[in-house]
Amino acid sequence: MAIELEPLINGREYGWADIIVNIGGVPVTGIRAIKYDEEMEKENIYGAGRNPVSRGYGRVKSTASVTLLSGTVMALKAKAPKGQLFRIAPFSVTVSYQPEAGPIVTHILKNCEFKKAAFDWKEGDMSKEIELELIISHIVDKSI
Repeated sequence: MAIELEPLINGREYGWADIIVNIGGVPVTGIRAIKYDEEMEKENIYGAGRNPVSRGYGRVKSTASVTLLSGTVMALKAKAPKGQLFRIAPFSVTVSYQPEAGPIVTHILKNCEFKKAAFDWKEGDMSKEIELELIISHIVDKSI
């Protein structure tokens, strides 16, 4: 199957300003970065000869992290059970790419939980970005 790519309208590329992120249904303005990926285990299966005779497919593994400003992290901790982010019940993270022109793309990170919160301050810091690693079950593409 050949994949055909449609040209973007007016040559407009997606950018950071086009991204809207919701954590647990709440828009997050103190976000500095979001990172997520999917990977499928694949391996060649060998039989007679030097070349593979087939291919095996295994699990799909999804990973994610979100980088928030410290004030946003502190607000999340204030609402978390016992003030610990990793005690928050599983939630979804919705990432919507909404350019002025072109198709809207939406990815939903499902069953997210924070794994840990590490703080690292030093003299002279006037703000702080905190990367929070997430454990997620899978990613759903809900593009329009």
